Amino acid sequence: MLRGLYTATAGMLTQQRRTEMLSNNMANANTAGYKADQSTIRAFPEMLLQRMENKTLPTGNGMNVPGMQTIGSLNSGVYLQEIKSRDIQGELKETGLVTDVALIEENIPLNPETNVKGSLFFAVQNQAGEERYTRNGHFTLDNNGLLLSDGNPVLSRTGQPISIQSGEFSVREAGDVLVNGQPVAQIDVRFAADVRNLVKEGNGIYRTSDGQALPTAIDNGDIQYNLKQKYLENSTVDIGRTYTDMMTAYRSFEANQKVLQAYDKSMEKAANEIGRLS
Repeated sequence: MLRGLYTATAGMLTQQRRTEMLSNNMANANTAGYKADQSTIRAFPEMLLQRMENKTLPTGNGMNVPGMQTIGSLNSGVYLQEIKSRDIQGELKETGLVTDVALIEENIPLNPETNVKGSLFFAVQNQAGEERYTRNGHFTLDNNGLLLSDGNPVLSRTGQPISIQSGEFSVREAGDVLVNGQPVAQIDVRFAADVRNLVKEGNGIYRTSDGQALPTAIDNGDIQYNLKQKYLENSTVDIGRTYTDMMTAYRSFEANQKVLQAYDKSMEKAANEIGRLS
């Protein structure tokens, strides 16, 4: 009976983690450049149950051992195997704001190990002065003229924060920032050859798992991209599908919960009624 408790509990924990992931996707549905998370659910390896009627140690697969009878297999539940981002180009939305810049991927090489294409990011600097990466091109200007992405300074090709001492500026496709027709900086774009090396920190911010800085994509002949001013890249969250998946996760959680409650009542009855001494 305890095996059923463990199986139902594993299902509840899996659906809880999946619901948290989907809730985070829904919360970031309107975050520019956000890449929706996707999950993979996998069953634990099945166990082969055999009936033992003597003390003979089993050998091989146990099929021909005297006194041993194969009963069948037992599934011990499921678990959330992995969560990965949906790294595709989001749809573009025209905003008309000069501080909005969309990063458009045109040709990105495949990773030879995973056969999955890499991804491009803006380089930013967090409050601790550490380098981070984002697809959020909804930039703003602070009182000092720093170009910010969600409060983090956007870095130039030289690795320095970009300062624009004018509210009117233009951004070329290659990332050159012009003020009064004169270049003042170039927005750096970094290339992640293996997206598995990226870790989400929240608010569309990524860091590398090994702490190494991503290489620049500028002047890389294998990579083609362009920046489009007054546009934003939408998130890759499919709201309708996310709602449906959340309802499915809720129902699966409730079904496992009812199974757990049924086992609990059976054990209570066995302990308090069947096992009662007269």
